[in-house]
Amino acid sequence: MTVPRGVVVPVVVQVAGDGALFTQPGLTAERLSYSVMTPSAAVGVLEAIFWKPEIRYRIEKIEVLQPIRTFTLRRNETTDLAPLLEAAKGTRTVDTAANRVQRNAVCLKDVGYRIHAHIDLERHATKPAAAYLDQVGRRIESGRCFSQPFLGTREFPARFGVPDDADPFDVSAELGMMLHSIDYTVTPRQSRWFLARIENGVVHVPRYGITGEAAVVA
Repeated sequence: MTVPRGVVVPVVVQVAGDGALFTQPGLTAERLSYSVMTPSAAVGVLEAIFWKPEIRYRIEKIEVLQPIRTFTLRRNETTDLAPLLEAAKGTRTVDTAANRVQRNAVCLKDVGYRIHAHIDLERHATKPAAAYLDQVGRRIESGRCFSQPFLGTREFPARFGVPDDADPFDVSAELGMMLHSIDYTVTPRQSRWFLARIENGVVHVPRYGITGEAAVVA
């Protein structure tokens, strides 16, 4: 895919999977998925396909291509987690067997999405956005990726490819506050949110999310 100079077009990729789990923050004990893919999860898929430190993906909209269906999964997890510093140094072992617990997760079944995103350049970028768009487009067409994309968690791998012209699934609903993005450049990391709505099968994503305090007020 060659992009004419000066023309700005979005990145579009179609993804599907047998299941997905886009966990709602604050519900980590018994995990409950959002009804649709979150923008941060969509960015994760794109970065698995193609990533450079000079670019950032900005999600514009997510089209839902399959009915929203759920199933419950029982998972084995551990309550014994080593602090990050100790884990990095290898000075502490984790007794998974002695601290194993079973928790339920409400997941999504047989999902399909069409992700529309723009490429924003970092200040140190030396190429125009069209050059990176060409690269990600070629990877989507050939099915190549840097790492296996997944749908919320690694146990749900994503299939991806060139988008087709299938209409979004006809559903409209208020989805409430949804995770927009996570800013890892500040300490502690900062979550941003937006008031999500699916309208005729499409979730439109604002350019900027709002911080936690503003989200509570909203």
